[in-house]
Amino acid sequence: MHKKLTYIAFIMLLANCTQSQNKAPQAEVNNPTIKKTEISRTDLVKFAKTYIGTKYHHAGVDPATGFDCSGFVYFVFNNFGIKLPRGSGEYKSLGKSLKPEEFKVGDVLVFYGYKDKTQIGHVGIICEADGMKSRFIHSTSGKAYGITISELDSEMYTSRFYKCIDVIH
Repeated sequence: MHKKLTYIAFIMLLANCTQSQNKAPQAEVNNPTIKKTEISRTDLVKFAKTYIGTKYHHAGVDPATGFDCSGFVYFVFNNFGIKLPRGSGEYKSLGKSLKPEEFKVGDVLVFYGYKDKTQIGHVGIICEADGMKSRFIHSTSGKAYGITISELDSEMYTSRFYKCIDVIH
């Protein structure tokens, strides 16, 4: 009987440990059960920065093979339980545009494409908020060809800027 109780207690302890390890918040962007205080914007950006230097890979969502811009944003936010669109074009109608003075670390910047300035073609995450002088982390197919940090007020990005949105709320 004693062995049986010990065995049951061990199984219950093991099950409890396994459950707590597997609990990752899974939330849609507009899920009211996730509060902004539950997600640290600083931690989100720290996590994103661990991938600086990861190579660009068209349609990539895996750090082992590389990321495209929306794949990187998708990957980072997914790690924090926020489901975002996989394609950059889907950000056009997502969220409410913020004024530059409202930009915060962890907000998503949305840009027109490099060649086609009529369609959304690029996204990134603000890592240093300062209005239109903010810096953002993103995966670029440009000169850096991978995860890098850029200035929003550079000619390359100011001319393509579409909007900034808060997906953390």
